[in-house]
Amino acid sequence: MKAIRILFLFFLVVPFVEIYLLLQVGGLIGAFPTIFLVVFTAALGAWLLRRQGFATWQRFQNNLAQGAIPAYEMIEGPILLVGGALLLTPGFFTDALGFACLIPALRRKFAQYVIENHLLVTGAGGIFTQPGRPAADVIEGEYRKEDSD
Repeated sequence: MKAIRILFLFFLVVPFVEIYLLLQVGGLIGAFPTIFLVVFTAALGAWLLRRQGFATWQRFQNNLAQGAIPAYEMIEGPILLVGGALLLTPGFFTDALGFACLIPALRRKFAQYVIENHLLVTGAGGIFTQPGRPAADVIEGEYRKEDSD
C-alpha cells in the first residue's frame, strides 16, 4: 500500500514541478525556444531509446543463444520503457529522469540492485526467486491417454 501512496504523490507533484520549470525556463529564454527544447528532447530521446532498445535486445538474444539467462536485459527492458514514456512527456524534469533511464551504466546498476536484493519474485522454477521462500505446490506425475473404445 505504501508504493501506491508514493506513486500517487509522484503523479501529484510532478505536474507542478514541470509547470514551474517550464515557466522559469520560458521566462529566461522565451516561449519559442522553450517549446523547441521540449520537442527536441523528445525527438532526441526517441532516437536514443531506439538505439538503446536495439542494443539491449541484441544482448538479450545473444545471451539466449549462448544458453545464459538474460537477467539484466529482462530488467533493463522495462527501465527503457519507462524512460521512453518519460521522454515523450513534455517537460524538463521528466526528460531528466527519462535520460537517466537511457544511461547504460545507471540501468545496469539498477538491474544489479534489483537482482542482488531479490526484488523480483516469480513462481516455482522462475528466474528470480527469494532464498528461503517455499516454491509453489508442485504435483509430479505421469499422464497417459487411453483410448476408450
